[in-house]
Amino acid sequence: MYLRAAALAAAVLALAGCAVHQPADDGRVHVVAGFYPLQFVAEEIGGDRVGVQNLTRAGAEPHDLELQPSQLAALEDADLVLYLRGFQPAVDEGAGLQEKAKTFDVSAIASLRNADPHVWLDPVRLAAIADGVAKRIAAADPAHAGEFTARAADLERRLGELDGEYRQGLAHCVRHDVVTSHEAFGYLTARYGLTQVPVTGLNPDEEPGPQRVRDVARVARERGVTTIFFESLVSPKLSETVAREIGAKAAVLDPIEGVETGETYFTAMRTNLATLRDALGCG
Repeated sequence: MYLRAAALAAAVLALAGCAVHQPADDGRVHVVAGFYPLQFVAEEIGGDRVGVQNLTRAGAEPHDLELQPSQLAALEDADLVLYLRGFQPAVDEGAGLQEKAKTFDVSAIASLRNADPHVWLDPVRLAAIADGVAKRIAAADPAHAGEFTARAADLERRLGELDGEYRQGLAHCVRHDVVTSHEAFGYLTARYGLTQVPVTGLNPDEEPGPQRVRDVARVARERGVTTIFFESLVSPKLSETVAREIGAKAAVLDPIEGVETGETYFTAMRTNLATLRDALGCG
C-alpha cells in the first residue's frame, strides 16, 4: 500500500511539472467522480454549469480501477473530487494526495453499515448524498448556488418518488428472500423489508467454499426461492450453479456501479424493481 501511494505521489509530481498539460478553463465547476452514481448526482445537480469526469468507464467494474496518468491529472485539476472511501482503493489514494478542501468523501454523510459501501441502492440515502454534493458544488460556484439548490431539490423529489414506487411495488410479495451472488444489496433489502442472502461477501472477487454454496442452496430451497440473482458486471456462473441445485432460474440484479451507455440510475433502479417483483411474486 505504501509503495503504491508513493508511486501515485511521484506520478502527480511529474504531471505537475509537465508543461503540455493545461487544465480546462471554461467557467464551469470541474468535478471528478470515482464511479457512476456519484457522476449521476453531480450531473443532475450541476446541469450545464458543471463538467463531470467519471474515473470508471461505462460497463467497467469500479472496485478494480487503477488510475492512469491522465486521471491523476484530472484529480489535480478538479474543483471537486467525489468519492466513497473504502470502495475504490486507488481513488482513495489519489484523493488523499489532493487538497482536503476540494475532496468530498460521501461516506461521511451516508451512514455506512458494516463497511458496506453500496448506499446508492437506497434512494433515501442517495438523496442525503445529493444534498451534501449540492452544498459542495455551490461552495465552488456561489454565484449559481440557487440554481444548484433548486436542481438538488428536484433530484431529491424524484428519488422520493422512486422510494414510493419501491414501497408500493414490494409491499405485497409472496417471497421476501433475495439470494445474490455478491453482498451488494443490503441497503436496498433493508429499506423495503426484504432479506438478502448472499453467496459471497462484500468483495465481488471472493470465491465461496463448497460448504457456503451448499448452505445457501439449502436456505433458498427451504424458503421457496425461485430466482438466484447475479450482477451485470460479473460472471453468472456462481448464481447459475446455485439455481441448478434448487431448480430455480438465474437473473440479473444491477448494483448500478457502472451502468452501460444509455442507461441512467432511474432506469436501472426501475428495471431492478420489475425484476424483484417478478422474482418475489409481488401483487
